[in-house]
Amino acid sequence: MSSVGTYLNFDGQAEEAFEFYAKTFGTKITSITRIGEMPTGPGMPALSDDEQKRIANVQLPIVNGHVIMGSDILPSMGHKLTIGNNITIEVEPDTRADTDRLYAALSAGDKDANGLNDMPWGAYWGVCLDRFGVRWMFNCYAPAS
Repeated sequence: MSSVGTYLNFDGQAEEAFEFYAKTFGTKITSITRIGEMPTGPGMPALSDDEQKRIANVQLPIVNGHVIMGSDILPSMGHKLTIGNNITIEVEPDTRADTDRLYAALSAGDKDANGLNDMPWGAYWGVCLDRFGVRWMFNCYAPAS
């Protein structure tokens, strides 16, 4: 079933923030993965101990099935956290065709759009900025046809 979530970015504070949100909403973190647990890609620079301990993905249900997710940025990769890139709407369409359609419409004119690609966690994934400055992230778990 399709779903929508809210994705939050932090500069080394994702775990602390999500522990606070869990306490605030009276829920429990359902998933947490550190950067150092992720496979490295070709040409990726070595990460410091601090960056390896940072959060790649954390998930927390808050109210009525709504899940917030988050991660920490990697300064060594040139990432900078600013108001505007710290919140993303995450969409999980049911099909790759829906993912392609939505991504094409929302990314029109975005020079920084990275395109949709198959990722190690099993998703067909991409991020873009729409013409109004809103960030969208796509995770489609439907297999390629």
